[in-house]
Amino acid sequence: MSAVSRRNSIVSVPIKNIERELICPICKELFTHPLILPCQHSVCHKCVRELLLLNHEDSFDAGSECSLPGSPGPRSRVPSPSMERLDRLARSGSISSPGWRRGSVTPRVTTFPCPGCQHDVDLGERGMSMLFRNFTLESIVERYRQAARAAVAIMCNMCKPPQQEATKSCMDCKASYCNECFKFHHPWGTPKAQHEYVGPTMNFRPKVLMCPEHEMEKVNMYCEVCRRPVCHLCKLGGSHANHKVTSMSSAYKILKEKLSKSIHYLISKEDQVRTQISHLEVLINETEENGQVAECGAYEHFERLFQTLQERKSEMLNSIEQSRTRRLEQLRGQVEEYQGMLENSGLVGYAQEVLKETDQSCFVQTAKQLHTRIAKSTESLRTFHPAADPSFDEFVLETSREEAMLKELCFGGVPEPPIIDLSRSHVYNEGLLCWQLAEDTLATDHQVLEYRRLGAEQDGDSRWRLTDRVYGPSTVVCDLEADSLYSFRVRSCRNSLYSPYSPEVTFHTPPAPAFGFLFNDNCGFSSERLALSRRRDSVESMAGMAFLLAAERVQTGSYMGLDYIIGDTGISQGRHYWAFRVEPHSYLVKVGVASDSKLLEWFHNPRDTSSPRYDHDSGHDSGSEDTCYDLSQPFTLLTVGMGKIFLPKASVSAGSDHGDHSNRVLPMPQRIGVCLDYDAGRVYFYDADTMRCLYERQVDCSGTMYPAFGLMGSGKVHLEDFITAKRLSYM
Repeated sequence: MSAVSRRNSIVSVPIKNIERELICPICKELFTHPLILPCQHSVCHKCVRELLLLNHEDSFDAGSECSLPGSPGPRSRVPSPSMERLDRLARSGSISSPGWRRGSVTPRVTTFPCPGCQHDVDLGERGMSMLFRNFTLESIVERYRQAARAAVAIMCNMCKPPQQEATKSCMDCKASYCNECFKFHHPWGTPKAQHEYVGPTMNFRPKVLMCPEHEMEKVNMYCEVCRRPVCHLCKLGGSHANHKVTSMSSAYKILKEKLSKSIHYLISKEDQVRTQISHLEVLINETEENGQVAECGAYEHFERLFQTLQERKSEMLNSIEQSRTRRLEQLRGQVEEYQGMLENSGLVGYAQEVLKETDQSCFVQTAKQLHTRIAKSTESLRTFHPAADPSFDEFVLETSREEAMLKELCFGGVPEPPIIDLSRSHVYNEGLLCWQLAEDTLATDHQVLEYRRLGAEQDGDSRWRLTDRVYGPSTVVCDLEADSLYSFRVRSCRNSLYSPYSPEVTFHTPPAPAFGFLFNDNCGFSSERLALSRRRDSVESMAGMAFLLAAERVQTGSYMGLDYIIGDTGISQGRHYWAFRVEPHSYLVKVGVASDSKLLEWFHNPRDTSSPRYDHDSGHDSGSEDTCYDLSQPFTLLTVGMGKIFLPKASVSAGSDHGDHSNRVLPMPQRIGVCLDYDAGRVYFYDADTMRCLYERQVDCSGTMYPAFGLMGSGKVHLEDFITAKRLSYM
């Protein structure tokens, strides 16, 4: 569909419906002489002045008034609604920038945050004079005003009272006229008769947009870097000299086409938008209902807590009251007892009267019990002890732990599920699983990782297995079976509430246990051409002086050799697997295994491989590789470079046509895995992400085998972190 037909098919939107697009983000009123900021947002001219806090006497402000026809004149610094809003923004911190100074009236402060995107806007030395007026927006605002006040006519600016309704507006004179006044002020045969006039309007815009930096030049180009119109002087020697610019007509055509397509797309999706609005309205209703249910549930829970606390409070107060009554009774009884011991008290007086008894039988009968009472009183005097403890320490509550528990209660509901990070998770015979918690969520108590082996239904071992509680963003899973497919998922827990499970991810374990090693910088390492990282887990080939000198022999048909580096640990038995990354920009890298005998030849008997038919992949003439493939070699190296991996002709990878060159060139995997079966004398190369075998072949394992790498030109190899982690922890 052409642009014209698309424009014709677009349904016009009533101008009254676009009011929200015509409101200044600062003063919240219709735009007045809007200026376009470098970030493409528009702000009223007066609002920019207030943001910069310049008074009307400042030279900067005067310059901007001269460069902006129709701009509002100087105003006194009286409080205005928009200024009050700015004060509130400044106090609340919404407007903050290193260039913002509240009391500044100097033109040096020209930086302020855009109210639309909060990006800092630097107007430079010329200040507001560098900003374009948004005449298109002004015209739309004027049309909106006319539509909103259709019954109010624009009056003639030249009529004497009573004024007549204007019928024309002169864009050159920037005034509106009735028919009679227009004829009078624009008589035939005068230059004014050639003025451009339009229908009645309050928006007077210049005929040609002039460059704010070069005021006498018209803008005729568009800077694609700064996204603003420029003149030819800006391009020749101004601030846009090195920027990519295009003609104004081309920019107009491209932008108008893009805008038309976007509008047509939005209109074509009207039904979809209405459906999504309906869905959102349903979600709003559900949110309101569920929020009310949650409020009721929380109220009931807290009421139960309050009720329980109230019951416990009543029980404790009753216990205290009963204990106090009992103790007071005991102490008061003891007081009465001691008062009876005082002189002339009842017990002493009674004893004195008993002593007056002369009949021995009667005396003994009465004095025995009386003596027991007096002896008891006498003993209590010797070992005085209160009948009750006045302290109520046993009723003092220690509630700090309970208070801390209440303060730590989180009422965020069910937590969001975490997401397993595939880029940082790696699985070998042990698996390192990393995840990311949902953003803007409350803290979780712990996470639980679950995993199971897929395809193990026949063994009855397809159940999910759980790890211990994990209090961080990662964990290690041990004892995974080799060459198996595992599925992992994780969920969070907060206040005994578990989140939904994360989406399941699957990993294929390698065919053998992980073999840990670092690069060896003591055996044949060339420090002139190879750079080793401090941790010895990555190596990079450098094109140094030795490489340039060797390049002189290229004219004679000679070829430069590889710079080899090996692992610091050898293999003499068993099956082992390791993985690494080759940087995509690498020119030529050889990866594989080599025996100690072959390494001795490489490192101590260097030679230039002058024969173009010499192939490091096999150790013999590549032209006869197919016929000699069965001859086991003490090394195997696979070629990687320029974002590709090159399989030898004798590759036995499934489904490949060995005679077709295109099938021997594969995209370089993000990670390459190598598995050496020392006992079987065989080496395998894998795509370490999918564990797809790319290439395998026989290798002579008569000696100790080492991971081997050869680099030529620019290239870099990184060992897998999981391969080097344990080795590095011991260093």
